[in-house]
Amino acid sequence: MHGVTARILVADDDPKHAQIVRLYLEREGHQVLTVGDGRAALEQARARKPDLIVLDVMMPLVDGLDVCRILRAESNVAILLVTARSSENDMLLGLDIGADDYLSKPVSPRELTARVRALLRRAGTNDGPAAVLRVGDLEVDAGRFEVRVQGVPVNLTAKEFAILELLAGEPGRVYTRGQIIDKTFGFDHDVSARTVDAHVVNLRRKIEEDPAAPRYVQTVYGRGYRMAEL
Repeated sequence: MHGVTARILVADDDPKHAQIVRLYLEREGHQVLTVGDGRAALEQARARKPDLIVLDVMMPLVDGLDVCRILRAESNVAILLVTARSSENDMLLGLDIGADDYLSKPVSPRELTARVRALLRRAGTNDGPAAVLRVGDLEVDAGRFEVRVQGVPVNLTAKEFAILELLAGEPGRVYTRGQIIDKTFGFDHDVSARTVDAHVVNLRRKIEEDPAAPRYVQTVYGRGYRMAEL
């Protein structure tokens, strides 16, 4: 068994696929509940408060993207989208509405469990106190998985938090997109630079007063990103 155990909700209208995913995740030591449509996914997510949701996009009653959008407005639960749509635009749409990660079908159960493991690690499930990183009025509290700007909490996805934590750990240091992928998406070699950029755009929307003229997360043209030294 690897790392932490968690409560995981699997929402997929293909019973055979859902059963395979459940077996692999239970083998990792997780508690797994499966549902077959989007409405049940919403109901169970609200009732059971899982640590992570594996969410199929194409489901009856409520589309997986709508489920993702609704749940992201309500909580920080880690969301892994699974879909037969494999274009990069679909992936970016999923990330834009708050998904933490994205897998295209056919899904390798081993890759899915690796992604789940990494998301749970990033979602603050590790025990023990962690330092609060402070940059100007920005606070990144890894122990509580909280970000505050001028004392006001900001809702981030696990991936946005991971990128912000990396940059805030060494203000002034420039990280290339490749380095950001290695350190925050290390299990997934298929992530593109555009995916990193999409996360940074979403991150700036949430923490910057003016996302078009960012104070904290700065672009270093031709290189990558850095946290400002404030």
